[in-house]
Amino acid sequence: MNLKSNRQVTSRILLILVFAFSFFVVKGQTFLNPVSFWVFSPYIYNPAIVGSRDFLSVNLDVAFLGSSNTQIISENSRITKTRSGYFSSPEITAYRNIGLGVSFFNDFDGLSRNVGLSTSLSYHIPLNTRKLSFLSFGVSVKGEYNTVTSVVENFSGKTFYANMDIGIYYYGTNFFTGISEINMRGSPWNPDSVFKVPVAREYFFTAGYKILLSRSLNIVLEPSVLFVATDSAFRKIGNNINPVIKLYLDDYCIGTAFNSNGRISFFGQFRYPRFYVGAFYEFARKTAFYKNKPTIEFNMGINIQNDKTRITKHSHW
Repeated sequence: MNLKSNRQVTSRILLILVFAFSFFVVKGQTFLNPVSFWVFSPYIYNPAIVGSRDFLSVNLDVAFLGSSNTQIISENSRITKTRSGYFSSPEITAYRNIGLGVSFFNDFDGLSRNVGLSTSLSYHIPLNTRKLSFLSFGVSVKGEYNTVTSVVENFSGKTFYANMDIGIYYYGTNFFTGISEINMRGSPWNPDSVFKVPVAREYFFTAGYKILLSRSLNIVLEPSVLFVATDSAFRKIGNNINPVIKLYLDDYCIGTAFNSNGRISFFGQFRYPRFYVGAFYEFARKTAFYKNKPTIEFNMGINIQNDKTRITKHSHW
């Protein structure tokens, strides 16, 4: 890439960041019980990330925290098309600019259960002729069903409602950044109810950079930061900053995340040629174990490469 191209990409990145910070109002907590989805499946909080990888991924996140538990099954992929190739490879799979994603979630917080289905659509615009960097836009439409598990006076106990997410995402060979808003309609309001459905409008901003430490050993360091906020936490900016460090060691990925709310987490994944497994563990740094239960979450999934004419990649990151 020449100097002119570098300047063009840099100017686009700065434009995205200016837009992001003008749109993003820091407001703290995750919309579902699992906190690891922003590590293992970030397209859950930003629909523009859907289809940003050249393979289909089916992912399962499972979380446990006391009596609460959550499961998220999700899929995301880029739509492909078949075009003519050479005599030795008559058909070649190419990727369109459209990504599709579907997720199903079941969240129980001890008082109520939230079950929902989300469908996501994204559009990826290449920013150079080699198609090494993209700017994508995404939207998700969700239908959710909430059931109160305890008896509450003057409340039917069941609420169905629709919601929506939007996002913007830039990604290249090294740098990535994105901003999104989820649950744009907020929590459904029922004037006859004394119970509010636990769904909040939330805002996410993320940025990170991949640093190649060893090409021969496939070692990459990825520092990043994630801002998470809600309307009710506008002034608690410090509690919404989550620095994250990932270290890729060929088929392994290990990392840690720090939260200024007083919590720290460790996570890891191991990827085989077609599937992967991972675990996430978060606990309070200054609170005894028996006073504040740790969050334990598990992750697993499969990757499916669409282009059968290529040599199968041993790992997908």
